[in-house]
Amino acid sequence: MTDDLSLSVPDWNVVPQLSVNGPLEHSSSRCVVIPTTQGSLKISLHQFGARLHFGVCSFGGGIENAYGMLLDDAFVHAPPFDLIVDSSQAAVSKIGGGEFILTINHSPLSFELRKGERLIQQSPTDGHFVRQFRLPPVARMDKGWLVTLDLRASESVYGLGEKWGKLDKRGQLIRSFNHDALGVNAEISYKNTPFAWSNSGWGAFVHTAAPVLHSVGYAPWSQRAYGILVEDSALDLFLLAGKDGGDIIGHYTALTGRAPVPPRWSTGVILSKAYYQDADELLATAREVRARKMPCDVITIDGRAWQDTETRFTFDWDPKRYTDPGAVIDELKTLNFKVCLWEYPLVSVKHTLFSMMEKKGWLLKDRRTGEAYRYNWDTSCFGDVLTELPESGIVDFTHPEAYNFWRDSHKSLFDLGVDMIKADFGEQIESNMVAYNGDAGDVLHSVYSLLYNRCVYEAAEMYCQSGAFLFSRSSWIGSQRYPSQWGGDPQADWGGLAGSIRGGLSWGMTGAPFYATDVGGFYGDQRDAELYVRWIQFAIFSAHIRLHGIGQREPWSYEGEPLGEEANAAATQALKLRYRLLPYIQQAMQVASDSGLPVQRAMALAFPNDRAAWAFEEQFMLGDDLLVAPCLQAGGCTEFYLPAGRWQRLLHDEVLEGGRCHQLQLPLDEMAVFFPEGAVIPLGPVVESTSEL
Repeated sequence: MTDDLSLSVPDWNVVPQLSVNGPLEHSSSRCVVIPTTQGSLKISLHQFGARLHFGVCSFGGGIENAYGMLLDDAFVHAPPFDLIVDSSQAAVSKIGGGEFILTINHSPLSFELRKGERLIQQSPTDGHFVRQFRLPPVARMDKGWLVTLDLRASESVYGLGEKWGKLDKRGQLIRSFNHDALGVNAEISYKNTPFAWSNSGWGAFVHTAAPVLHSVGYAPWSQRAYGILVEDSALDLFLLAGKDGGDIIGHYTALTGRAPVPPRWSTGVILSKAYYQDADELLATAREVRARKMPCDVITIDGRAWQDTETRFTFDWDPKRYTDPGAVIDELKTLNFKVCLWEYPLVSVKHTLFSMMEKKGWLLKDRRTGEAYRYNWDTSCFGDVLTELPESGIVDFTHPEAYNFWRDSHKSLFDLGVDMIKADFGEQIESNMVAYNGDAGDVLHSVYSLLYNRCVYEAAEMYCQSGAFLFSRSSWIGSQRYPSQWGGDPQADWGGLAGSIRGGLSWGMTGAPFYATDVGGFYGDQRDAELYVRWIQFAIFSAHIRLHGIGQREPWSYEGEPLGEEANAAATQALKLRYRLLPYIQQAMQVASDSGLPVQRAMALAFPNDRAAWAFEEQFMLGDDLLVAPCLQAGGCTEFYLPAGRWQRLLHDEVLEGGRCHQLQLPLDEMAVFFPEGAVIPLGPVVESTSEL
């Protein structure tokens, strides 16, 4: 399980290409089996497109949907069509079903998928000087399975999870593999999904728990092809057909799940920091929020705030700082706050919970010794700002008893009055670990976050009286069902803001509708009041908004800094607007829950027929009607693009013509937000929490 992308570049000259080596067979009227030189290929056609399956599922004991990445009823509404096979030509077979025709060339094995007269996808057309294909159309490799798809000239490709760089993945080499990314500045990220799509009308989704390498027009491989290398003994590829990105995301989320609408209180401001030292600091902050009439719904008690770091994680409060946690929660409730608690799925070897879970076999094991794996943290990442973490065991969510124990242990917290869980980490699974179900760490690594998210969300569904809601950091296929996610640990500068915006939009383009960032930046805080205000002004147009970082993130905490007084006023004004926008945001959330479309829609997703709009990757639509152009540099200058039509500026009388770029010089308390002239944006009253609505 290597993280070095360069090691995955194959030597194309020695890769054997697959060929069909026998007659096609109907395993049923709805599935065709094609014998090849590297095993059988199973093909079915559906309303969404085609499913191509090589090999035997290697995860979860070979059970095809062991981890529940696909919905149990995923094919109820899109069952396979009855298939008609035409193999009258010796070198070619045609498989028809519904409106689709899949043409299979026998040697080497390659394909073309059409819907009616429209070409959906095909094997690459980039020939090599001395052979038909530059990259093998399909190949069995030492690392797993390779399949390559054609990229048309200037075609853009989107998705592949939470990625901080360009939304258009064309030219990039990306690995679907979860990391504790420690920022938003590299290829690695917390939320990965092997699902991509193009505005040309196709999508590709690999159903797997294994790492997947994506060479998306990556020039060292081929700038004309999309190579997908699945590090698994099986390849389960869905080729999706749709008129645009929204249509394709709809197909993907119909297969893997959509999120319910979160409780209304979760859309209010979530206040946090790393971290409130004790109950006195926590309550003093909560009282000041109300005294200053800052709009806020939730206050977060982070990891080091309520747990003893040496013995975490357990479901008990640190007795040295919280002698009566119930009284603390009661006062927060009196102040009209919902309460969020932090957790992670690791248990310190210094706590008795570790020995209990070890004895019962509820922790991942070291496959070299058979004992509970003891995870040692890389201390270099903590630096001077974070406390080093203890040697820990990791909860084995594949063990039914461990899963139920962890889920049900949340009951005492919810009974106390806790309203939501911040489910942190989940990226720590290593190769030498082995799970109860027999899967090794390199298989379990990324899908572990799905099991973790599911367990904690189920706990909220069962025990939380204020409505189920989850805030998680790591995700894999299907995690979008358990709202919501946040982008972890951005650098507190303008680049960190821009990267956070792109990460959220990329995650939305991968079928995840709800997202938040660490407003103000997590690390490297320079007390930049202007940056803080611009981050808040962007974040009020997100599905969720959380003020969080190392150090204070309340608006008045910038007083005494340059622009501090002005920043406090501008930030508070923006937070009040957030609450006025909640009726509109609730509408957008309902659309997201019904369709899979994200609340924040990148321009390429919102305007698939306006290629000029696609280049503006840091601006976005909030729902159907609000176009948001965040200010991403000091001084207030912002340049943005308005699609065709007339656009009115929110809270202003100004109207601008679309179909062109514009530039505004924004005072600190102003934003560049527009809606189509004539559209009605429902606004609510100014309140201090959603309980007043």
